[in-house]
Amino acid sequence: MARKRRRWNPERFDHVVMRGNNRQDIFHDRGDISSFFRAMHYTYSKYPFTILAYCIMTNHYHLLIRSPEVPLGQVMGYLNRRYSDAYKKKYNYSGHLYESRYFSEMASSPRSLLLVSRYIHRNPINTKIPMVKKMEDYLDSSFYLYKNEKESPYPYLDLELLPSFLSEATKQNRQAYCLFCEEEKEGNLESHPQGMKDT
Repeated sequence: MARKRRRWNPERFDHVVMRGNNRQDIFHDRGDISSFFRAMHYTYSKYPFTILAYCIMTNHYHLLIRSPEVPLGQVMGYLNRRYSDAYKKKYNYSGHLYESRYFSEMASSPRSLLLVSRYIHRNPINTKIPMVKKMEDYLDSSFYLYKNEKESPYPYLDLELLPSFLSEATKQNRQAYCLFCEEEKEGNLESHPQGMKDT
């Protein structure tokens, strides 16, 4: 049976999840994280993309990503091959590194982008045994950058769009966004400073 063709919209972001085969770990140490970001850099140089949020766990990763020039499948295929090749070489690994195809779901509105990014950023504290006490303590998530008001270290990572949905004030927008992510329940988006802006 033929695989269902994936939808691609160059104007929309997708929530992408890629898991290790049989849910095995695919990130073991800091070197693996660095290798993954090198793969991201090489992929970006070939197929430009924008990321709003990411979280790299031990056996999977999340991206909130938009591919404006080529179908997202080309971006993900290249990225996953680059990292898989590096992993197999480092660990002398054979066989499939990933579990089937990557999951993807399109986020088509500011509200859905905020909710998906919140889900991504809460991954490290929503495991059965939380990996960290506070979200900002998990270094392999873009929330660390949002919370600490860091400049984007990568040309493809946009740290301004998500906060802009919650506040027009430059100084307040990241604070409002981080507060939204930190709430245990989704809460009311309109209760945040200046509510959620229409786009």
